[in-house]
Amino acid sequence: MAPKQIESASVRAMKIAAVVALYWCVSITMVFMNKYLFSGTDFKLDAPLFITWYQCIVSAFLSWMCLIIVKNQRPAVDIKWLGITPEVDTNVSLDIVKKILPLSICFVGMVTFNNLCIKYVTVSFYTVGRSLSTVFNVILMYIILRETTSLRVILTCCVIVSGFLLGVDQEDRIGTLSWIGVFYGVAASIFVPLNAVYTTRVMPFVHKSPMKLTLYNNLNACFLFLPLIFFFKEYEEIIAFQRLWDVNFWICMTIGGVLGWAIALVTSLQIMMTTPLTHTVSGTAKACTQTVLAVMWYSEVKTALWWTSNALVLLGSTVYTLVRRQEMEEKVAKERAAPRQQEEQKKLDV
Repeated sequence: MAPKQIESASVRAMKIAAVVALYWCVSITMVFMNKYLFSGTDFKLDAPLFITWYQCIVSAFLSWMCLIIVKNQRPAVDIKWLGITPEVDTNVSLDIVKKILPLSICFVGMVTFNNLCIKYVTVSFYTVGRSLSTVFNVILMYIILRETTSLRVILTCCVIVSGFLLGVDQEDRIGTLSWIGVFYGVAASIFVPLNAVYTTRVMPFVHKSPMKLTLYNNLNACFLFLPLIFFFKEYEEIIAFQRLWDVNFWICMTIGGVLGWAIALVTSLQIMMTTPLTHTVSGTAKACTQTVLAVMWYSEVKTALWWTSNALVLLGSTVYTLVRRQEMEEKVAKERAAPRQQEEQKKLDV
């Protein structure tokens, strides 16, 4: 019995390690690929909205195909993490499209500013540039939900903000700072918590299926991006682009779309195989690795204070997650204990 249990534990450990490695590979590759597409020297297409629009088309198509294949073939592997249950159909409902529209608007804002941020800042600075999402999450929870925040959480946010400000200062001193990139990073940080809030609200409309939500979200985004592309006159850049019919260009564009679709799935898979806390710690470690790889790949030279800014951001984000988890556990424990206390009080009154 013991060897069987040990074997089972070791197999699970190997599966978790494989999932975490897959998440790291997909996430890091996606960042570098987007950097190549948005500001590389090979294609030089200054149309970030058009590139993001195409990536949404690829994501919507892959989600739709995955739903059809899984529903028809009924694979033997466990796909519960995809949320594809008998209740989830492959048809697109106009009513659900409308219900998910607020989320899709936040999603468009998030991916647009994310991609514009990676276009203008270095990959090594990308983590710091988008680090304020945790801070804005706390602010928006108070504004929208009137949820107060503990002193410990505020202190972790102060650590993140100090890391962000130090990072901006050091990037400026090095001479590689893009203020427009910083602005886009801050804007993306605002949309990240908004996207999370609306995702929670609309999940019941798609039977809590991440795959179906990805389909609707990207489908809406395909239409929302069109007026933006025309408003910012990106169609002029597209028409003048000399490599528009280059096969290599469309291969890179499609790879970017596949990676954008895959990151949502591997994120869900990692959370299912581990815990939300482990996922956050994994994301923090991935960000460290991504920063080091970017510095090495682009042969950058950074100061000690620059590295300190990254450490502050990553430390603050990790501690924030730990504190929030502890506070949530304490809140749940109090809610469970409340009925018992009321019952005991009634007995005392009698």
